[in-house]
Amino acid sequence: MTINYPNGRKFIKPERHAQTDAPSPKRKKKDYSFSNRGKTLEDELNETNDFYLQRGLAIVHKKPVPLQIVKVEYPSRSAAVVREAYFRTPSTTDYNGVWCGKYIDFEAKETENKTSFPLKNVHDHQIVHMSQVSKAQGIAFLIIRFSALERYFLLRYEALEVFWERMLKGGRKSITLQEIEDTSIEIEPKAFPRLDYLPALERLLNETRQHESGEL
Repeated sequence: MTINYPNGRKFIKPERHAQTDAPSPKRKKKDYSFSNRGKTLEDELNETNDFYLQRGLAIVHKKPVPLQIVKVEYPSRSAAVVREAYFRTPSTTDYNGVWCGKYIDFEAKETENKTSFPLKNVHDHQIVHMSQVSKAQGIAFLIIRFSALERYFLLRYEALEVFWERMLKGGRKSITLQEIEDTSIEIEPKAFPRLDYLPALERLLNETRQHESGEL
């Protein structure tokens, strides 16, 4: 299927290149169940959000991608195949919803890099959107997966903004793993739900309150 951007350019899936980063310090290998292996960050988040919804913990959904269907073929009476489509508008972030009476809005990002998170994975319009959410008293953040390390982090928008501004001023175009560790809250994966990020979000909210009150 061919998908095109609003300006008519074709969407081309980027190729994956081998990583040349030096390995980070070894961590104790966790024994994950086979049922979780091979799943993407999106799969893990979707299952976790279903778990939250079923138990009344939070209402979080993945935002649908706005597509304009252009060409459809019907190989049989009961089947339709989309051959060409366009993104109507640039997407904002992946997920949004309500938790504990607060609006949350976040983007899920994966990287195979072992030592840093490339900021090219985040787009200008996503930064603008998260800034608007933050100014409206919502909670905006990234959930980052270092797939080669099997490590997950919740990075609040306000911290991301600092690294983004550094890049715009000519600084490095990535966030080092050490910087991620220093400014994020690590999410420890478990059996079920696989990616229970609400405790990290609760900790983030508490730290923000303490910072605003001058306790930190």
